[in-house]
Amino acid sequence: MAERLQQQQQQGHDKKGPSTSQILAVVTLLPLSGTLLFLAGATLVGALTGLGVTTPLFVIFSPVLVPAAFVIGLAVLGFSVSGAFGITALSSLSWMLNNFRRMIGLLPQQMEHAKRRVQETTGQLGQKARDVGQTVQSKAQ
Repeated sequence: MAERLQQQQQQGHDKKGPSTSQILAVVTLLPLSGTLLFLAGATLVGALTGLGVTTPLFVIFSPVLVPAAFVIGLAVLGFSVSGAFGITALSSLSWMLNNFRRMIGLLPQQMEHAKRRVQETTGQLGQKARDVGQTVQSKAQ
């Protein structure tokens, strides 16, 4: 029985209510959230008032504003495309320069290879010329 009484008391402690940290969090955040909600409402009222005041001006000046907005949009698009073309050109030039540098680095090796092939070909042609000369000489005798 004593155990059952202790369990009931412990359960009573569990159901008492929110903890001190929860109460402190609510007390701290309630004024902050109320202030932020007030600022959001004031901003909405200001935006609607500004829209109500400027709407007639937009309607009156729309024959000027619409083409101006169109021209500004085209100018921004032109600058963006120009920048994209410039970046593309610079990256292409960079790639070509790196490729050219790599080719120059390989050029001495390729020159040596070509030189050896020319020497081998010259030696083979000289040997064939000697063979043909001997063949002609042997037929002439």
